[in-house]
Order: sequence, then structure tokens, then C-alpha cells
Amino acid sequence: MYDKIRVFSGNSNLHLAQKICDALGVPLGNAGVKTFSDGEVMVEIGENVRGRDVYVVQSTCAPTNNNLMELLVMTDALKRASAATITAVIPYYGYARQDRKAAPRTPISAKLVADLVTTAGVDRVVTIDLHAAQIQGFFNIPVDNLYAAPVILNHLKERFAGQDIVMVTPDAGGTERARGFAKRLECPMALIDKRRTGPNVAEVMHLIGDVKGKIAIILDDMIDTAGTLTQAAGALKQNGAAAIYAAATHGVLSGPAIDRINGSVIEEVLLTDTIPLGAHAERTSKIKVLSVAPLLGEAIRRIHEDESVSSLFV
Repeated sequence: MYDKIRVFSGNSNLHLAQKICDALGVPLGNAGVKTFSDGEVMVEIGENVRGRDVYVVQSTCAPTNNNLMELLVMTDALKRASAATITAVIPYYGYARQDRKAAPRTPISAKLVADLVTTAGVDRVVTIDLHAAQIQGFFNIPVDNLYAAPVILNHLKERFAGQDIVMVTPDAGGTERARGFAKRLECPMALIDKRRTGPNVAEVMHLIGDVKGKIAIILDDMIDTAGTLTQAAGALKQNGAAAIYAAATHGVLSGPAIDRINGSVIEEVLLTDTIPLGAHAERTSKIKVLSVAPLLGEAIRRIHEDESVSSLFV
């Protein structure tokens, strides 16, 4: 059934790629992806892909530019090797936060990356929890934006069954996401309104909703430096939350993120493996990682068999 599927991976997230292959019951493709001493990327596909439907698993996480270039060069190699179709499976789409002109004379880098991926020869993109859903429109090829919500929800339902919980969004932009989780968990939600009262003045956190005596779960699409997250946790504690947890799809965890999480009142941070945590996870006992490999594996199967992907989330 899967004789026409080939799954390859760059160096960004080999562990996830192997787990996707395990879920599909296919071997991980043989590809050499290396960097020369001058920084150039070299790719060599070690098996026949002529007429095959190829899936390239590559998160464009740090080192972002290296991982992006690996994806582009690998796509070119597969195209020149006569692959029938090339699907880029990008669990974490780097540059997604640069999705609009935030100031004069600034780029829209998310659109530029979309153009690069398309021009390289990718026929379809599969990604998870884009920072801004409209990035799908930056591509002129099909984009399947999957949601990690089922993976996270299943864990939360088991972990907090019968307990008094409240879903919290750390900013107004995440209200729809938190509302969806609250509806499925049949619990209330709260919103933290973050604002500055003047220039060079620290942000003031206003809590909208009741968290007193409840287990508060802060929900976001990604955790980068963890500044917003830990500030939100402090505000929840001040307002009487009994315990504080956090959940996010993408664990970017750059800069002081781990130190901030370790020094915060947060008891546990729930992340998925769209980005490999590596040494980050070893520096804290507060992080728990859930795998999106079964979700991506099922999406690949449905794409290959021309079935609906959106029905995964209905």
C-alpha cells in the first residue's frame, strides 16, 4: 500500500521523522544531508525516488536559515531525481511571526519563505499550528495546517479529569484558541490583558475572569523566551490560582526561557515535539513532551490516499 511513499528528513528533527515513519510503517529514506566547511549545504539522495510521492520532514527551527536551506536543497535534489510529488512537512514554520509589515520599510518574511519553498519545487505543504492562519494564503500550492489540539486535549482530559480547571490565554490574540479548548474541556476561560501605561514603563497585567482556587492552564501556540508566559503565571498566582500549568504546540525556548520557567510558579509546561528540545529539556524537570508523529502520519496517509485531512479535526 505504501510502496509509492518515501519519507526523508533533513537534520532539524530526525527523531520526529523516524516516529512518523514508525506510525506509517515505512522506513525512513536514505539521504545524506551535510554541511561543507564553508557553510554550504550538500544533499545526496541514496535511493530511487522516480515516480514516488515524497514527503520531506523538516522544521525550520533554530538554526533557522540552515534548516530552511536544507529543505530547499533537498527539494531540488528530489525534483531532479524525478519524484512524482514533493510534500514539505514543516511541523514548525519559521519566520511565521514576520507575517505583515509591523513598521515602515520592513519585510514580510513569511511570504518570502513561502515563495522560496514553492519555487524550489514543493507541491504541497503540511504544517502544524501556523502562528497566523492567513500564512496559508502566502502559498500558491495546497497547504494543510494541522492542529495539535487533539494531542494536547487528550492529555489534559486524562491529567485533570474531575478537577476544577480554567483555560487562560496570555493575550487577546489567543482568545479563540483558548475558547475552543475551554468548550471541549467544559471549563471556564480567562484572559490576561497586557498593556503599557507609558513609554519605558513595565507592562501591567489585568486578569479578566475568575481563577481563584482553580487550576489555571495557560495556552499559547508557542513559547519563545517565556517572558509573557512567566509574567502571566505571576499574575494568576496573585489572583489566587491554586496551581498553574502551561501548554503550547511549539517549544522555541530561546535565550533565557529555561531559566525563566525554572524560576517561575509554573508546575509543568506541556509541549509537542514539532521542535526538538535536546539539551533544553535536560535543564528542567518542568517540561513534558507529547508527540505529534501519529497526527502527521495519519495526515500523510490521508493525503496519499486522497482522503479528507480536515475531518481529522471536526
